[in-house]
Amino acid sequence: MIRIRKFIVSLTLMALAVWPACNPAMAQSVQSTAEAYRINPGDELAIYVWGEERLQREVKVLPDGTFAFPLVGQVVAQGKLPQEIEANITERLRDQYRGQVPQVTVSVKSASGLQFSVMGRVKSPGTFSPGRYINVLEALSMAGGPSEFANLDNVIILRKRGTQIQTLRMRLGSVFRSGTGIGIGDRSNVIRIETGDTVIVP
Repeated sequence: MIRIRKFIVSLTLMALAVWPACNPAMAQSVQSTAEAYRINPGDELAIYVWGEERLQREVKVLPDGTFAFPLVGQVVAQGKLPQEIEANITERLRDQYRGQVPQVTVSVKSASGLQFSVMGRVKSPGTFSPGRYINVLEALSMAGGPSEFANLDNVIILRKRGTQIQTLRMRLGSVFRSGTGIGIGDRSNVIRIETGDTVIVP
């Protein structure tokens, strides 16, 4: 119970430390450096070509990372930003119009394609779909936090890189032991979770 309380306190203090609401300049900086969401297989997209009801679709990105769209054909979506897909569809519709192509809007209706798993000594292991980018501490929080005898100095992330599996090891024990948030030396360990990651807490 004490370990879980420290975990929650650490996350809370981390959030307060970076919360930019009281500083508009900081807010702008944080917003500009935040990485935009890139499309994953399994995501649901809402696509609108303004003024063209026949070209308004909700599509699901297939396992191969593509989807079909009228007058365009197959569109590669995996790893793309919504704005990049908008530009691709606009360019491929250009031959269908004498004048300017109507505005194309692509939005992520459901980011269900971003999935990761947590295994080992956590309260609620399983597979999760956060719907947004999260870091490894947030991933452990979604899994209920570490159990009493978890070895937080040897947390492993298995990450797919093409046909290869990359192993990332992290030392998170100091974050939980201190209960006072994340120090400068700990921040390199708080990495972002990517789709398909498996977090193992021994």
